[in-house]
Amino acid sequence: MPLFQNAVFHTTVANLRDLPQDAISEVAFAGRSNAGKSSAINTLAGRVRLAFVSKTPGRTQHLNYFTLTDGKYFVDLPGYGYAKAPEAIRSQWEGLIGPYLSKREPLVGLVVIMDCRRPLTDLDRRLIDWFRPTGRPIHIMLSKADKLSRQEQTKVLRAVKGEMALWGDGDYTVQLFSSLKKTGIDEAESILASWLGIEKPVKENKGPPDKGSPGAKMPQRGQGTRSGR
Repeated sequence: MPLFQNAVFHTTVANLRDLPQDAISEVAFAGRSNAGKSSAINTLAGRVRLAFVSKTPGRTQHLNYFTLTDGKYFVDLPGYGYAKAPEAIRSQWEGLIGPYLSKREPLVGLVVIMDCRRPLTDLDRRLIDWFRPTGRPIHIMLSKADKLSRQEQTKVLRAVKGEMALWGDGDYTVQLFSSLKKTGIDEAESILASWLGIEKPVKENKGPPDKGSPGAKMPQRGQGTRSGR
């Protein structure tokens, strides 16, 4: 079962004064419009329409909060880079997102969703370069990985890691992800759970029991190993 399966919509924030006061830790999700950000949130929560997937890029204009557990949240940021967005909306995004990302104390990390076919666009780089001085971790999820072959996936992942190595000291990670194929979920869960302070259950080992373990059967008389007689 998904680690964040209990996620529920909490509130939409259009003004910084309306940010939840009970927040202990929260992870923000950013990305270009149509990069697969809402789909990634839905996949991590094991839900179909938790985060609204709009067919009109740039429609989400506010911060959408999703409760994971008491005081811990996912925050869906407005998509960026949609050329047809009115100037008034762009100004609203800049006035809301900038102060939120730079001054929000409960914010423990930023997830940047990128279409793996077009990673690290100029807008992606601008966001990351702006956020890096905060000292908070950044995790890149290369979405829609199912659109590429294994060889192409490896090439893209290597290229992104190479650029990240130039960023200097910091907690920067990257992974492949596919909402369609449900791949990369475990890796994303592990990273986000560590940021949020949520314990991830240890998967039950369904393999054969180790010798001497409680589940191991003792050999019956006459079925043991030969004694050398």
